[in-house]
Amino acid sequence: MGVQFGIFIPQGWRLDLVGVEPAQQWPLIKRLAQEADAGPWDSLWVYDHFHTVPAPTQEATHEAWTLMAAFAASTERIRLGQMCTCIAYRNPAYLAKVAATVDHVSGGRVEMGIGAGWYEHEWRAYGYGFPGAGDRLRALEEGVQIFTQAWRTGNVTLDGRFFQVDGAIVQPLPRQPGGIPLWIAGGGEKKTLRIAAKYAQYTNFDGTPETFAQKSAILAEHARDLGRDFDEIIRSANYNVVIGETEKDVADRLDWIDAHYRPLISESELRRFSGMFRSGPLVGTVEQVVEQLQKLQDLGLAYAITNFADLAYDESSARLFAERVIPEFRR
Repeated sequence: MGVQFGIFIPQGWRLDLVGVEPAQQWPLIKRLAQEADAGPWDSLWVYDHFHTVPAPTQEATHEAWTLMAAFAASTERIRLGQMCTCIAYRNPAYLAKVAATVDHVSGGRVEMGIGAGWYEHEWRAYGYGFPGAGDRLRALEEGVQIFTQAWRTGNVTLDGRFFQVDGAIVQPLPRQPGGIPLWIAGGGEKKTLRIAAKYAQYTNFDGTPETFAQKSAILAEHARDLGRDFDEIIRSANYNVVIGETEKDVADRLDWIDAHYRPLISESELRRFSGMFRSGPLVGTVEQVVEQLQKLQDLGLAYAITNFADLAYDESSARLFAERVIPEFRR
């Protein structure tokens, strides 16, 4: 079986629309989504965040589920996901309804990426507080139970610690039989991966080879404990891709990333952010990226979701990946 590929569409969260006039941002986002729809990509993705990273700024960040609805209406084939929706940002019974409607608009193409959330600044700014990790994970499991009920039966009742739902009607059911696929994101070994082993169709955790192998082994243990077939859980990871025909092309793209972010963030944030782009597994020439992906595939990676830092300004990196890398995994 090959590897499937998703692509993140710039929405501003990673300071990836800076310099584009606000009125021109949606036309650009829409065009990039439609180009992805026409290409070899299996899915497109946005992040569920409100404030930019690596630091909050006044630069635009477009809201994930509004974009989901817009993509549903403006694309034809490609699957649509968020990596990943924060369980606390919307009442999950309401979100189950929203997602079901978007699934109908899209003709049954929605994926539900879901996680416990982590970006404390935006939590507090939007009035959600910031509970401890244990409470955030318990809320995640309650929310997943609500989605599962809603999309399978059309009705939800749950008297939870964090969410109380009393006979909520979620009609129509999603277009997809059995409901919208759940991607449970995060690598927490005791709780998150156990929730994933119990409920997820897909997981999403650190994609560096050593950590991916370690998390996969723990996921397999949880699946065995729960009586779940480990092989039916599709494992994915997110990658910052910096690719070129030559090593000089790769170096030039890394220099562009530094130059882009330097005026926007502090020097210490730049070092951290730049290091994140430079140290990833999918940084290199076409041949090097294919080789790394083949190694990851051997470890069980079945879905790679790719981010190109310069996509809003220069589509050549994404085009090179689509033309030279993806076909290697479709044979």
